[in-house]
Amino acid sequence: MARRPEHLAPPEIFYNEEEARKYTNNTRIIDIQVQMCERALELLALPEDETHMILDIGCGSGLSGSVLEDQGHIWIGMDIAQAMLDVAVEREVEEEARKYTNNTRIIDIQVQMCERALELLALPEDETHMILDIGCGSGLSGSVLEDQGHIWIGMDIAQAMLDVAVEREVEGDLVLSDMGQGVPFKAGTFDGAISISALQWLCNADKKSHNPQKRLYKFFSTLFASLTRSARAVFQFYPENADQIELVTSQAMKAGFMGGLVVDYPNSAKAKKYFLVLMTGGIVQLPQALGTEGGSDHVDYAKKREMVKNSRGKPLKKSRDWILAKKERRRRQGKETRNDTKYTGRKRPDRF
Repeated sequence: MARRPEHLAPPEIFYNEEEARKYTNNTRIIDIQVQMCERALELLALPEDETHMILDIGCGSGLSGSVLEDQGHIWIGMDIAQAMLDVAVEREVEEEARKYTNNTRIIDIQVQMCERALELLALPEDETHMILDIGCGSGLSGSVLEDQGHIWIGMDIAQAMLDVAVEREVEGDLVLSDMGQGVPFKAGTFDGAISISALQWLCNADKKSHNPQKRLYKFFSTLFASLTRSARAVFQFYPENADQIELVTSQAMKAGFMGGLVVDYPNSAKAKKYFLVLMTGGIVQLPQALGTEGGSDHVDYAKKREMVKNSRGKPLKKSRDWILAKKERRRRQGKETRNDTKYTGRKRPDRF
């Protein structure tokens, strides 16, 4: 007959890492735990349709807490076993990572910002390029790169996010790396680099050893080395204030980059987006920002993925619509482009 756990060892010893994992891997244990928590909530007899603050004593891996959350309550857990609390934290991180594959709104925003970043990269068309995705997360940006025919490598500091990317079977290679410690690739590896919603993390000192200024310089200097001498790097980020913008841009220029900030829809609270466009090949005019000519505040980025899918099997290349779209892309990239006329895309006769 099996002995009771409390007779075998103190809880902080009994609930070691192996035992703690059972509360995320063993479906029978999970089902029993959830059922008992639901029954305990019934016996609490809390007023319905209200949010309450609940203390979960011996919270373990947070299974009971998940039930409390599902019923709309706020909770605090306490436990003596560090291994169990570690599992609870991992479950929270994993659930956060899952949002990038389950939440359609997050996915749509991520895809739109990546497509805009690719426009600002101004890569030569109809060619395959090697792109570095910095803070690649679950690989959503990588999927956009794949759809446009590019090869990519992603780096991220969060193992849970990379695990989701592996599950999604992305084509790019993935590297677990802290960008504040530098870009771990040899010189001239990449034709361009993009980063969506990651750069602002380097402005914070999350550890005593972290110096934001030094970490930013280390990152930008090693990134500069890893790019070809005609490449661009585009960062969509969320600066907290003007001081952070100054900190980021100053360290980028110190590392050798040229470029500056492109702010799309600057007069809109919701649609406003910051893009840091950096160049390795000298001074080039910055691309034009979107929404700066009194237009709508609605973000209407070019949906290149949809264009590719819709064009399959259709002879659209060199048609009027194809030429107009290409000219619009060139304008967004800041390139000199002739005005549209009624003759744009018109097929010329063999003889005049």
